[in-house]
Amino acid sequence: MKKTTNTINIKNRKARFEYEILDKYVAGIKLAGTEIKAIRQGKASIAESFCEFQNNELFVINMHVEEYSHATHFNHNPKSERKLLLQRRELRKLEKEVRNSGLTIIPLRVFINDRGLAKMQIALAKGKKLYDKRETIKDRESKRKLDRIKKEYN
Repeated sequence: MKKTTNTINIKNRKARFEYEILDKYVAGIKLAGTEIKAIRQGKASIAESFCEFQNNELFVINMHVEEYSHATHFNHNPKSERKLLLQRRELRKLEKEVRNSGLTIIPLRVFINDRGLAKMQIALAKGKKLYDKRETIKDRESKRKLDRIKKEYN
């Protein structure tokens, strides 16, 4: 079997700032042929996307995968809903958490695993309040100042 050294790692950088991450899962993504080719070129974005249940199945909404440049008129829709593949017990657990406690499911990153399959890391998350976001910014700035001071002494 051929091992690929593909380093596709598309991240949702806003997710950790906007949400408090409670639990993480890795899910497969059901894709068309031109979609996987575009993702392998790194032409995807999950910045504005979220996950939603429809008929006991989990879908990622608003994930943008650019059209594949070498495709014919059979190209995919860039903003279509894409089904996420998880085990049934994980789906039931996630759906129960979302319905009962008002949590949300957000995508953290899209990557290609060692077998060449596209995977998405999703997280069960709770939205942060404005004061939590301010605290995150303050912590980040203080860490930068400490790093600068350490750099000056070394």
